Amino acid sequence: MSAILFTALILLTGGERIVEMVVSRRNAAWSFARGGVEHARRQMAWMVPLHVGLLVGAIAEVWLLERPFLPALGWPMLVVALLCQAGRWWIIATLGPRWNTRVIVVPGLAPVARGPYRVGWLRHPNYVIVAIEGIALPLVHTAWITALVFTVLNAILLLGFRIPAEDRALRSAAEGVPA
Repeated sequence: MSAILFTALILLTGGERIVEMVVSRRNAAWSFARGGVEHARRQMAWMVPLHVGLLVGAIAEVWLLERPFLPALGWPMLVVALLCQAGRWWIIATLGPRWNTRVIVVPGLAPVARGPYRVGWLRHPNYVIVAIEGIALPLVHTAWITALVFTVLNAILLLGFRIPAEDRALRSAAEGVPA
C-alpha cells in the first residue's frame, strides 16, 4: 500500500512540474516580449531528462527493488519534500513573470532583492531547494540510489554549467554586454 501512495506522490509531483512548465512558457513569452535574451539553451536538453529521471527512478526503485517505507525516515522526508514545494512556489511568486526554467534575462531590469533573494540570503535559492528535494523526495520511500544518482548528476549540472551560465548572463545584463 505504501508503494502505491508513494507512486501517487511522485505522480502529483510530476503534475506540479507540468504546471511549472506552463508558467515557465508564459513567463518566457513575457520576457521575450520585453527584449529578453536566452542563455545556455542547450542545458535544458540535460535538465529535463535529469528531472524526469528523478521521478521515474524513484518509482522504479521502490517497485523493482522493493524498497520499504521506513516511518522514521519517510515522514520527515515527506515534510521536507512538501516544504521544498512551498519554497519553490515562494520563489516563483517572488520572481513573478521573471521566473523561468530557462536562463532568460531581460536587459535593464534590476535583480530581484526581496523574498528569498534578499541580500544576505542564498544567491540561488531555487537550486538549493531542487538539491534538497532531490534527496528528500526519493527518501520518502528509501529510494536511496535515485537520491544519490540525482544528487551527483544535479551537482555536476548546476555547479559546472547552470549556475556559472546564469551568473554570466546576469552580469552581462547588468553591464550591458552580451554574454
